[in-house]
Amino acid sequence: MSTFTADNETGTIVSNDIVECSVDFQGNPSVRSASGGWRSSGFFIGAEMAEKFAYFGVASNLMTYFTGPLQESTAVAASNVNLWLGTAAFLPLIWGSIADSFLGRFRTILVTSSFYIMGLGLLTYSATIPDICGDQEAHVSCVSQVKVGVFFCALYLIALGEGGFKVCLRTFGADQFDEQDPVESKAKSSYFNWLYFAISTGIFTTRLVINYVQENLSWALGYGIPCLSMMLSLFLFLLGLKTYRFNTGEEKRQGKKHNNPFVRIGLVLIAAAKNRRQTPSDETCLLLPNEKTSNKFRFLDRAVISCGSYEVEEAKAVLSLIPIWMCSLVFGIVYGQSPTFFTKQGSTMDRSISSTLIVPAATLQCFISLGIIFFIPIYDRLFVPIVRSFTHKPAGITTLQRISTGIFLSIISMATAALVEMKRLKVARDHGLVDSPDATVPMSVCWLIPQYILFGVSDVFTMIGLQEFFYGEIPVELRSMGLALYLSIIGIGNFLSSFIVSVIEKATSQSGQASWFDNNLNQAHLDYFYWLLACLSSISFVFIVHLAKSYVYKS
Repeated sequence: MSTFTADNETGTIVSNDIVECSVDFQGNPSVRSASGGWRSSGFFIGAEMAEKFAYFGVASNLMTYFTGPLQESTAVAASNVNLWLGTAAFLPLIWGSIADSFLGRFRTILVTSSFYIMGLGLLTYSATIPDICGDQEAHVSCVSQVKVGVFFCALYLIALGEGGFKVCLRTFGADQFDEQDPVESKAKSSYFNWLYFAISTGIFTTRLVINYVQENLSWALGYGIPCLSMMLSLFLFLLGLKTYRFNTGEEKRQGKKHNNPFVRIGLVLIAAAKNRRQTPSDETCLLLPNEKTSNKFRFLDRAVISCGSYEVEEAKAVLSLIPIWMCSLVFGIVYGQSPTFFTKQGSTMDRSISSTLIVPAATLQCFISLGIIFFIPIYDRLFVPIVRSFTHKPAGITTLQRISTGIFLSIISMATAALVEMKRLKVARDHGLVDSPDATVPMSVCWLIPQYILFGVSDVFTMIGLQEFFYGEIPVELRSMGLALYLSIIGIGNFLSSFIVSVIEKATSQSGQASWFDNNLNQAHLDYFYWLLACLSSISFVFIVHLAKSYVYKS
């Protein structure tokens, strides 16, 4: 039984079983033995699985829908997929700021889930709109435009909802572990691993089931099932309400002047610029000692005259993450290839298991999920304990070491993809299929499995490492924004991928030969593109290793 005492100075209740700066859903102090930790994490993990089943039920086979029912070219379809994926992964920056400043994470989850479900419902409806409703050409064109218009409205409504739902759900889930408690603090690192394990399980299931339903039964049914899955996700989240911990610091920030993190950081930069003529002696008086970031971005110390010392240190903490963020963008570009060109690559190869069963090209993405599902337990239960015995670090290796290892594996993945594509092109030439874009290249699609598995193992290191890094290194009050920065790497990476594809498409199509992304992949050169990404990833790897050596972690 817990014992409680009263602090005479503050009047607050103090207990070993009370979690500081945290309340339950009724506003009472959170009791450690009855809330948070692994007790509530199950609801978040279940909600994440169902949400990712819904999201990848749309995302994983979007390339096929664009080049099939919507009849877009390969380059345009890849660009559209990257733009949508980028938007969905960039919006967390906006929603994270809104959650940290105004709504709070719980309310933001409720608001964005409604957008999410409406978008999936509208997407299901768009798939039922017929392509042809008459014989007149003008009438057919009009109906087709309506279908495309409704489809894109639904797609970006999903992006609007998903962008806020995932960042706040993950941040709120991590908030359930008290960093001041040694046991819960250690469990948080393991939580990120098992959360990603659950997410990958949901993604594997949807890639295995929904892709087959969409291509062999009905696109409407293939989009309707994800809609039901998102409803289940919201239900599971609300089911655990009584076990959740709510950060009281988050609630206190709501309604305050300049509570938006972007505004606060902007004001610090402006103040530092205005006070740039401070003399060195004056600056010495303004230095903020005993802080992790005090020796970084020292020019911001001048802003203390106009802003509080906390705001200055907050700005320094965020700015110190930017170099890591920038070096990780290339991984975001690589991340965008599996649902686009990897899938298109597989669609030209022999995908038959039997005379009647042909595997959808998008289903090959299951091997990414399988790589993650099989490797996470090995990493968490075998790799970490062994490495911990040598390094004496709780997580075995630092988060930046984990990230750089993942980027190195992504280089190998892209090099493997380039080599396989070179072999595929050779087989196409040897069998006289260069001018036959619709013919199946007599090469098993299983050749693509290694690049998918390597991509999955790379994810275990990079994606989980980035998630833990940006959550742990940003000030507590900005943790939604921290995870939003992590997710925006994928968003900006997809935007950059779309831009690079457009530039290369324009440049190579003017040379008089087939472009790198020609609709006839037997004349295209995806291998050149993969080698380019491998080179860019190598440069990113060198820079991030250099930054990791000098980075000082928040204690």
